[in-house]
Amino acid sequence: MVICAVLASGSAETMAEKAANEGILLLGNGNEPKALDPHLVSGVIESNLLRALFEGLCIEHPSDDSASLPGAAQSWSANENFTEWTFNLQPTGKWSDGKPVTAHDFVFAYERMLHPDFPSGYSDMLYFIKNAEEFNKGQVTDFSQVGVKAIDDYTLLISLKAPTPFLPSLTKHFTWLPVPSHKVLEYGEMTEPYTAWTHEGNLVSNGGFQLKKWRQNHFIEVERNPHYWDRAAVSLNGIRYFPVKNANTETRMFLNGQLHATYTIPPDFIPTALKKYGEQIMQETYIGTRFVRANAQREFTSNPLIRQALSLCIDRQSIIDNILQGGQKVAGSVTPPFGSYQPKNMTAFDPAKAKLLLAQAGYGEDAKLPELELLTTDSDTNRRTAEAMQGLWREHLGLRVRIVQREWKSYLKMRSELDFDLMDGAWIGDYLDPTSFLDLWKGGNGNNNTGWSDAGYEAILAEAELIEDPATRYAKLLEAEAYVMEQIPAIPVYHYNTNYFLSPTVKNWHPLLLNTHPYKFVELQK
Repeated sequence: MVICAVLASGSAETMAEKAANEGILLLGNGNEPKALDPHLVSGVIESNLLRALFEGLCIEHPSDDSASLPGAAQSWSANENFTEWTFNLQPTGKWSDGKPVTAHDFVFAYERMLHPDFPSGYSDMLYFIKNAEEFNKGQVTDFSQVGVKAIDDYTLLISLKAPTPFLPSLTKHFTWLPVPSHKVLEYGEMTEPYTAWTHEGNLVSNGGFQLKKWRQNHFIEVERNPHYWDRAAVSLNGIRYFPVKNANTETRMFLNGQLHATYTIPPDFIPTALKKYGEQIMQETYIGTRFVRANAQREFTSNPLIRQALSLCIDRQSIIDNILQGGQKVAGSVTPPFGSYQPKNMTAFDPAKAKLLLAQAGYGEDAKLPELELLTTDSDTNRRTAEAMQGLWREHLGLRVRIVQREWKSYLKMRSELDFDLMDGAWIGDYLDPTSFLDLWKGGNGNNNTGWSDAGYEAILAEAELIEDPATRYAKLLEAEAYVMEQIPAIPVYHYNTNYFLSPTVKNWHPLLLNTHPYKFVELQK
């Protein structure tokens, strides 16, 4: 559907203009968040909100992906081989209720995140810490053996299991955020999930903003945190997030002056939008990969030959050209190429080879193929992409695939329960290192969701952990990349590119590879 936006004439002030005059940023945010607890979420939608509410030890630079700025920590240092880091917290750091943010809050947060009784799906992000994985898996029961120590109220010592020169970058991710122990414990036990501490009126945070209103499926609004240690640097008075699932509706809202930025743009409208609204269209490289997870616990999709055959029947360039139309790149690997990490292209469109692999797997021309289900979200673009793959698999393999669409929360539930044969999914880098993608396929990773694991693969990653030389380490990680692409538990389809509307009213909003725009530096032109 092509959008024909007719803007109202006259001098009436639009909602976006009024909000800009009030210092309120209006953002489309794709969907209703699962939660506002940093330890219970794993999506970009939630991350966009948490970046405003909470602050990790370090924060993003507004225009430099490689830089880390002081956040809850005013300074940090490491030992010679980057296995021990000391963070000195802001002496004036406070929660939004005025209580001090201390090193003990970080220790509490990391123990909660890693506790075996707490249902976090993202605890592996802390496995860089010494004995963190062992504690999370119940092999170590005393948290004092985990490499996190409060030396005093404002000094945090983190000991790592291997050299990690990029730790400051890691601490910007929401899994490393502190949580207010006094508020969490007021509404339940440390390991009790989904309690009322994150509800409107209860939520206490340490970022530049605090929660003001949460109207389910309507909007979430945050306002300035009066106790934020660097409040003088915050320009915005607030941010209002709209969970608009339909990209066409979101685009109409932007063109009618109801938003300052959209979450995305409908693919069909991108060519027209570039011609008509070019200066307001953002097309930026985004470190992420769209893929199809295959359930390795189902008989048919447990065979890597079958998964390779399915991959060989996906015409990736055609999907990009005819459906997505937003500058995406064919995914030849699980990890997108960036910097000096350049994986080989290990995918192809080769239906003839796919048929041979299917026969090798025991499904020759006369074999009866099972009917499969492909799970996806209720997004129109995801449905159309799923339909394209559905048609390709039927045309080239004779495979019948039924598309199952679910709204976001049901989709996440089915994903975590492995209630699918194939599943349309994606991964956005948490930090600028290949392990952000490669660690995903380890057994026990809360975001693996394929039922696949392999000791040989994990042994390669374990070897890479101990290598200090960057070039040698990348070479070892490329071995792991080739290994996982041979087994292909997830079939890469394309590497992301962001496409969204941004009003010229918004200033200090720069392209970033992880699309993590720090709101602290954003300004609105009145």
